[in-house]
Amino acid sequence: MDTQNAKSKFNPDFFKISLGMHCGKNVIWIKFDYDKSLKDMLQQATKAYWSASQKSWYITDNRHNRSICDIKQNNVGKEVLSKISAINFPEFQKHQNILMLKGLSPNTVRAYSIEFAQLLYVLKDFPVQNLSPEKLQSYFLYCAKELKLSENQIHSRMNAIKFYFEKVLHREKMFFDIPRPKKPLLLPKSLNFEEVKKLFEVTDNMKHRLILQLCYGMGLRVSEIVNLKIEDIDSKVMKVRIHRGKGKKDRYVNLPHSVLKELRSYYRAYLPKFFLFEGQYGGQYTVRSAQLVFKNAMKKAKINKNIGIHGLRHSYATHLLEFGTDITLIQKLLGHNDIRTTQIYARVSDATLTKVVSPLDRMST
Repeated sequence: MDTQNAKSKFNPDFFKISLGMHCGKNVIWIKFDYDKSLKDMLQQATKAYWSASQKSWYITDNRHNRSICDIKQNNVGKEVLSKISAINFPEFQKHQNILMLKGLSPNTVRAYSIEFAQLLYVLKDFPVQNLSPEKLQSYFLYCAKELKLSENQIHSRMNAIKFYFEKVLHREKMFFDIPRPKKPLLLPKSLNFEEVKKLFEVTDNMKHRLILQLCYGMGLRVSEIVNLKIEDIDSKVMKVRIHRGKGKKDRYVNLPHSVLKELRSYYRAYLPKFFLFEGQYGGQYTVRSAQLVFKNAMKKAKINKNIGIHGLRHSYATHLLEFGTDITLIQKLLGHNDIRTTQIYARVSDATLTKVVSPLDRMST
């Protein structure tokens, strides 16, 4: 068993975490002296399997499981790296280094790494730094015609490759004459006011209901709700600090007065130590757990919409506009840099459009 020790969010006094292989797949081994409460803790956190041959529990080696085990994330896997030619591998490493120095988010670093690697696969032994604007344009045409990538996928790939030429090689004009495909204008998915209300009504668990209420009531991303700390909440001035949200920006949002009583009851009942929402055995509540809370509430409320927990943030913005809130204030509360990002909600919530009567309806009057 080829293993590598790793620090775990699970108490190291009880759990021993290591990386390894099992049945030809990458896994994370989790060993502990048998105790039902420890077994329940593991199985609550993620899907775990028992290996009779190794006499150990193991979980799939993926980003979610690495996160809950506090193992360093790989931006790209070994399989991806093995396909990059030795000629271009140093350029790939330079690309990685500048991404890290720029302090971009882990998701952005991973996305850019994978997209840049896709170009290097196609180039094989041709040096990437020798590409001309014409050859780059041919590659993007190949992505559209042969690979049939969507407009958003092509934009993502262009951004990753543009980063290499402009930030690593300092060739600012490489993309000057390369056209970008027009992005489709997709409206954000949201719930109506009654659906949100129903979602809260069917959620009996106090912690789960509060997670949903604060996601909607303050327009939070799921990463922001699980990162909320007790010290971030100031009930005297009814403000909540969102620390290092998207783009690593701090912002303040208003704490809804309607949840204050329940928030205090929750604190007395659960006694969280550091984060506002913590797992059953301590430690930060996971994004996956919050997503499941929303999914289960949607099912219980019998709301048949293909929408995730981020839809509560969209609903917050849409409803604020419908209630007449100034769009610049909504921009600040959501933490948007560009007002155009916020203006998309105006397309969803335009109250004047709903007052237009169809000619068909007039025929029946």
